[in-house]
Amino acid sequence: MCGIVGYVGDRQAAEFLLDGLSKLEYRGYDSAGIAVYDNGSVRVEKSVGRLSALRDKIKGNVPVGNIGIGHTRWATHGRPSDVNAHPHVDCHNDFAIVHNGIIENYLSLKEELIEKGHVFKSETDTEVVVHLLEEVYNGDFIVAVREVLRRIEGSYALAFMSRKHPDMLVCTKQDNPLIIGLGEGENYIASDIPAIISRTRRTYIMGDGELAIVHKDSVEITDRKGEPVAKKVFKVTWNAEAAEKGGYEHFMLKEIHEQPKAVRDTMSQRITSDKKSISFEELSWTPEYLNSFNKIYIVACGTAYHAGLVGKYYIEKMARVIVEVDVASEFRYRDPIVDDKTLLIVVSQSGETSDTLAALKESKRRGAKTLAITNVVGSSIAREADQVVYTWAGPEIAVASTKAYTTQLVLFFMLALYMTEIKGMIAPKRTAELVEHLQEIPSQISEILSDVDPIKTFAKQYGFNEDVFYIGRGLDYSVSLEGALKLKEISYIHAEAYAAGELKHGTLALIVEGVPVIALATQRNVYEKTLSNIKEVKARDAVVIGIAAEGDTELKKYVDHVMHVPASDEFIMPILSVIPLQLLAYYAAITRGCDVDKPRNLAKSVTVE
Repeated sequence: MCGIVGYVGDRQAAEFLLDGLSKLEYRGYDSAGIAVYDNGSVRVEKSVGRLSALRDKIKGNVPVGNIGIGHTRWATHGRPSDVNAHPHVDCHNDFAIVHNGIIENYLSLKEELIEKGHVFKSETDTEVVVHLLEEVYNGDFIVAVREVLRRIEGSYALAFMSRKHPDMLVCTKQDNPLIIGLGEGENYIASDIPAIISRTRRTYIMGDGELAIVHKDSVEITDRKGEPVAKKVFKVTWNAEAAEKGGYEHFMLKEIHEQPKAVRDTMSQRITSDKKSISFEELSWTPEYLNSFNKIYIVACGTAYHAGLVGKYYIEKMARVIVEVDVASEFRYRDPIVDDKTLLIVVSQSGETSDTLAALKESKRRGAKTLAITNVVGSSIAREADQVVYTWAGPEIAVASTKAYTTQLVLFFMLALYMTEIKGMIAPKRTAELVEHLQEIPSQISEILSDVDPIKTFAKQYGFNEDVFYIGRGLDYSVSLEGALKLKEISYIHAEAYAAGELKHGTLALIVEGVPVIALATQRNVYEKTLSNIKEVKARDAVVIGIAAEGDTELKKYVDHVMHVPASDEFIMPILSVIPLQLLAYYAAITRGCDVDKPRNLAKSVTVE
C-alpha cells in the first residue's frame, strides 16, 4: 500500500522522484523519502508526513545525481516516523531499497542478522531486506539480489540501488504492482502509471517473480534464475490529464463527475450492434459452462464488497443461481466449501487487493473457476484469474471509490443479464428493454450532477452531526451500506446502514430527536414496507432525507426532505441512487474541513492483509 519510484538517466533524479511520488500519494502518505547517488555516495533524505514535508526539508539542498529511488509510505510495521520512512540503507550505506508489501519472515531474519553484527535503525520489516543484501553481497549485485529473494517470504515490490553499481537499478515484484517506464536515454520505475505518464507512455508491466536490471539505455528482464523473459511494451492510452484534477477541487469530485463517461465506456463494447442484447467476447460462456456450477461466490473488500451485494441480487434474481457474498479477509479462513462446481467472482478496483488475491488463489487451488472484475489491465488479480472483465473507468486517484463502484454495478448487471440470456431464461423483448435502460444511465447520472445545490444545503445543515443512519430494503439496503461507508471514510461522521425491517429488532433504540436518517425508497416491490419503517423513525423525531425516483409524490408526505433521481427499472436504480449519497458524503466532508482525497488512516490500494 505504498508508492515506489525510480529513475536512471542523464537528468536530475530527484526532480522525477519528487514529481512521481506526488502522483502516488494516494497509495500512502504518512511519510516519504528519496535516495540519490550523489557525488560517490548514496544520499538518503526522508521525512514523516506528506510529501510536502520532504520538499520543505531539502529545499535549497536537493540531492544531485542521475540515479535514485523514492517512496511514499502507508505504515504497516512501525509507526509513521522519519526513521521508519523509506528508503532504508545497510550498515555501511552501500545499498538502499524501497518496498511495498510485507516481509512475513522478517523477525527470524532480523534475529539472524543481529547475531552477525548488523545494526537496525527502524521498526520496519523492510529494513531486514537491505541488511540481508549487505550480508550476501559478494561483488555481484544481481546475484546478491537473487539470493535475497530466495530468502525472503511475503508480498512485495522492491527497488534496489547500490553505491558500488551507480549505473543501474534492480527491481522485482511478488503480489504487488510494479511497472517500468521506457524513455530515450532514461528509464523509470513506478508502482503505478500516473507517476510516469508525463514522461513516457511506453511501459513494461512486471510479472510476479520477474527481476529487472534497469540502465539508462536498456532494461533487461529475467526470471529468478536469470533466464531472459520476453516482454511486450504496453502503451498507455490515458491522457495525462486523466491523472490530474482537471480543474476540480478534489480528485473525488472529479471522479464523481467522470461517472457518465466511465459507465458509457464500460458498457460500450458489451452491447450488441443492434442494441438489444449483451455480449462478453472476453468470456464466450455457454449454457453447459454456466450449468456446471451449483454455486457462485462473490468475494471482495470495502466498496467492491458492497458492489458484490448488488451483484448477488442481480444474478440470483435473473439467472436463478445461488450466490454467496463474502468479505475477502474472512473468506479463506473459514474453510469455504469450494470445488470444481464453484464459480468465484472477485472484485477489486486496483486488482492488487491482497486479501482478495489470496482468496482467488486459494479458490483456484480447490478447483474453482475464477472470474475477476477489476479496473487495472495487467494487475495481479487480472493475471491470476481464469477470466477477467474490466471496468474501463480510467485511473481512480481519490481514496474513496466512486466511479469504480458504479462501473462495477454496471458490469454485474450486464453479467447477470448475459448469463440469463445464455440460459434462455428471459424474453428477447425484456432484454431489449433492459439494455435500453442501461444506455440511458450516463445521461441520467449527468442529470443528477447538473443540480447539486440541494445536496450542498443538506450537507451544510447536517454535516456537523456526529451520527447518521441509512435505511433501505432489498437493493436499497445494499446501496445504503455504500452510502454510509462513503460518509464515514471521508467526513469521519459515525454512519451506520440498516436493513429497514430490522430497526424494530434493536437498532430503533439509537433513533433520537434530530438524528439524520437517509432513507432509500426506490424499490417498488418493498415500497410500502419502507414507508412503514420511515414512519417508525419519524415517530422518534428523526430528521429524514428520502431518496426516491422522479414521479414519486408519496414519499414527501412522510419525510423532511426528498432527493429525487431519474426513474428507471428497479434493477437500474442502485446505479443512480448512489450518486446523491456520494455527493452528500463529499460535501459533508467539505463542510467539516476534512481532507477529502486523503482521509486519515486510509490508503487507496490495500496490498497487505
